Amino acid sequence: MNFFKQWGKFMIQGSRYYAQWEISNAATILNSRRRTAILVLLLIPAIIGGIVFAEDISTAMPDLIGGHNAYSPSYYSLGIFVVSIFVGLLAGLITGCIGAGGGFIIAPALMSAGIKGILAVGTDLFHIFAKAIMGSVIHRKLGNVSVPLAFVFVIGALMGATGGGLLNRYLYELNPVLSDAFISTVYVFMLGFLGIYALTDFLRTMSPGKASGETGGDTMGGLPRKLQSISLPPMIKFDFEITPGGRSISWLFLVMSGVLVGLAAGIMGVGGGFLTFPIFVYVMGVSSMTTVGTDIFQIIFTAGYASITQYAIYGFIFYTLAIGMLLGSLVGIQIGAMVTKVVSDITIRGFYAIAILSGFVNRLFSLPIKLANMEIISLSQETGAMLNRIGTWAFFIVIGIFGIWVFSVFFRNLKTLRGKEVRS
Repeated sequence: MNFFKQWGKFMIQGSRYYAQWEISNAATILNSRRRTAILVLLLIPAIIGGIVFAEDISTAMPDLIGGHNAYSPSYYSLGIFVVSIFVGLLAGLITGCIGAGGGFIIAPALMSAGIKGILAVGTDLFHIFAKAIMGSVIHRKLGNVSVPLAFVFVIGALMGATGGGLLNRYLYELNPVLSDAFISTVYVFMLGFLGIYALTDFLRTMSPGKASGETGGDTMGGLPRKLQSISLPPMIKFDFEITPGGRSISWLFLVMSGVLVGLAAGIMGVGGGFLTFPIFVYVMGVSSMTTVGTDIFQIIFTAGYASITQYAIYGFIFYTLAIGMLLGSLVGIQIGAMVTKVVSDITIRGFYAIAILSGFVNRLFSLPIKLANMEIISLSQETGAMLNRIGTWAFFIVIGIFGIWVFSVFFRNLKTLRGKEVRS
């Protein structure tokens, strides 16, 4: 029980650092006229293509990808493009306001909108890669990156991303329904674990005299000390600024950690950044400062490699949806980040737990009809479809209420927020 409690804390901390990266990226893009102009130029072919060629794309795609007519890849329409902007906006609001975990709702939201799971994963990875390239702040963090540490870790991450991509594509070719069920199951376990921990953390925080007990992570525990004491050369050195002579760890542990992060990115499409922080800080004993810089480094390479080599060249990316999500998330992150100045931290914690649990319920309720279609369980199509609709409506209602609340707080406090911006 204590292991799950500790790992839950580490995962939440990791998703918060990942959110800080997203917020920094969004600010970098929107504060640059040149980068904003590039984004606008990217939107033009996305919108025109959707209006002019939507019908042609929707009829051609089943023949282009896999040849599975019964469960063919999602059709494209202008409506789906609008949904992608909406999904990106909501994910951005969660990331900016809550400071954690907005990316976790993207794949479930896209799948609920009719996008096949493998396309949702590939498109999400490409959206992350595009955001990382356009808003790259790695040049500002180079002083915090241990190049040998990052290089060895990325080797493992690319291996893991390859494995994740191969697995997703194999399951899709075997049976597209099995592919959707597998991706949904992964999200059920991930979001269920995070959501339950976040809810218990929120309830614990509400109790008088209780604190969340989060730590920065720079003080090493027993596991990092043990791993760093194991000599399996070559040993990779890092954190010379933290400890005289630096710290060191075997390349094997770095590669293994990279494989895990890359595998998560390749299967779930979330970039893997939420895992990097807890693994680096709490398992391998890397300082949080070095971890943040290295995480930025790995996200660019892992998301870029996985999205292009494992999904794009096989046709499992909707470019227009990725651009729509990028646009929506940039706006959402900015509004959400401003709202944090006028709402309490405990309210933010509560919304985070509810948002993650709504994603959990969404994917959980989508599974019965998929399992019935594969004849794993006996269930009528009407019952399965009803459960799927309940999960979809519950998800979008919860996330929609959150979005409405954020916008209402934003507009009610617009004068106050403007005053804080002027003073800052």
